[in-house]
Amino acid sequence: MIIVMERNAAPEQLQVVKERLQDKGFKVHLSQGVERTIIGAIGDKTPALMELFETMPGVEKVVPVMQPFKMASREFQMEQSIIKVGNTEIGSGQVQIIAGPCAVESREKFLEIAKLVKESGATMLRGGAFKPRTSPYSFQGLEKEGLEILAEARQITGLPVVTEIMDTRLIEMVAGFADILQVGARNMQNFFLLRELGKINKPVLLKRGASATIEEWIMAAEYIISSGNNQVIMCERGIRTFENYTRNTLDLSAVPLIKQLTHLPVMVDPSHGTGKWKLVEPMAMAAVAAGCDAIMVEVHQNPSEALSDGPQSLTPERFGKMVRKIRTIASSLGDNNY
Repeated sequence: MIIVMERNAAPEQLQVVKERLQDKGFKVHLSQGVERTIIGAIGDKTPALMELFETMPGVEKVVPVMQPFKMASREFQMEQSIIKVGNTEIGSGQVQIIAGPCAVESREKFLEIAKLVKESGATMLRGGAFKPRTSPYSFQGLEKEGLEILAEARQITGLPVVTEIMDTRLIEMVAGFADILQVGARNMQNFFLLRELGKINKPVLLKRGASATIEEWIMAAEYIISSGNNQVIMCERGIRTFENYTRNTLDLSAVPLIKQLTHLPVMVDPSHGTGKWKLVEPMAMAAVAAGCDAIMVEVHQNPSEALSDGPQSLTPERFGKMVRKIRTIASSLGDNNY
C-alpha cells in the first residue's frame, strides 16, 4: 500500500508512521517529492491496518497498490526514476545512445570502434565479454580479457560501459569492470541471478525475454528492486512472433506502456529487434518518437567480418547519420513523462 502524507506533515509524524509500519512487518520505501512525501509499504495489508494508518496524524490517505508488481509501479512511485551512470543520466529527458559491437573481438578493434562511436555522438559503450550463443561452437567472447578491454576503452573515451552478466558466479568480476550490468533476454527469468543483482549497487539493464509478456517483464524487474537495487533500466529488444522477415518483432507499444505502468526508464534495442541493419535507423527514430529514454545499437567497422550479429550492425558512418536524425527528433519532442 501507499501512504500519502499531508503537505504540512511534520518530520516527527513521518517518523512515527515509518516506525509503526516497520513494527507491523512492512518493508518501507520513502519517496520525497517537491510537494508531498509518499511512503511505499510492502507487506500483508488488511482493511483494518489501512484504517489504522489513515487515522494517524499527518496522513492524508492510504492507497492500495493493485498491480502484482509493487515497487516498480507508478502507484508506488509517481516520479520518474533517473539512473545515474557517472556523469550520464538515463530517464532525465535526454535520449542516451549506447553503441558498440555485439562482442569485444580484440583490443585493437574495440578501441578503434569505441573512439569512432564517441566521435559520432554515442554517450555509452556496449560490448559483450561473455556471449550466450545458441551453438556451443560459436564465438563465446573473450571473458575477463574482454572486460579489461572495455575498462580500457572507458578510460580512453570517458564513456561508461555496458556488458552482459550471465552467471551469479561472475557478478563480482563483471561489476568490477562494467558501469551497467545487462541481463540478456535468455536470462530475464533467471530469478537466482535477478535476486543477486538486487544486492549490488550498480545499474541493471533488463532485456525483455523473447516470449515475455509486459507483466512478466516488469515482474522480473520487481525481483531486482525488491532485493534492494532500484537502479533498473527496462530494454525492449523485440519478441518472437510468427513473422519471419525480421529477427524479432520490435514492440514499440511497450515504451509508453512501461512508462505508464512503472517509474522505470526504458531503452530500445532496434538491432536485436529487427536483425537487419537497414531497419535499425527507422526503428530507432520511431522508438525516440515513442518516448524512450535510450537507444542501444550495434556498430562494427566491417559488419561482414563480425564474429557475431554482423547483419544487424551499422557501420560507423551509418551510425553517425542515425545519431543526427535521432537528435533532431528528440529535440522536437516535449515532455515524454507519463
